Amino acid sequence: MATLPAQFAALEPYADWALPSEHDRYAKRLASSMDELQAFYDVAFPLLQDGTDYLKSVSLDDISDEDQRLLWIFSSLVTVSFPVEVWQQPRVPESGASSIDVVVEPVP
Repeated sequence: MATLPAQFAALEPYADWALPSEHDRYAKRLASSMDELQAFYDVAFPLLQDGTDYLKSVSLDDISDEDQRLLWIFSSLVTVSFPVEVWQQPRVPESGASSIDVVVEPVP
């Protein structure tokens, strides 16, 4: 059963990145290997522009479950972009045991 809009079927193997909170996305990033982050990035990044264009046409007032998951997947892409593009590691370099605690999550 598809969990994403049909035109984004290539992202289905990465549906576990459709996480509703920044805390969950950050925790998954830290728990992932660089190979896993790179694999997700390599599939999701080329779809980012099409995904952005698609999601611009979606009303957040009545967003479908499939579209919401797509939005969360692209939010996860943002979370993994620096580790892949810059740091080559899941953690922020030289940051010790830092963490992100979001007090309020944006909602549609």
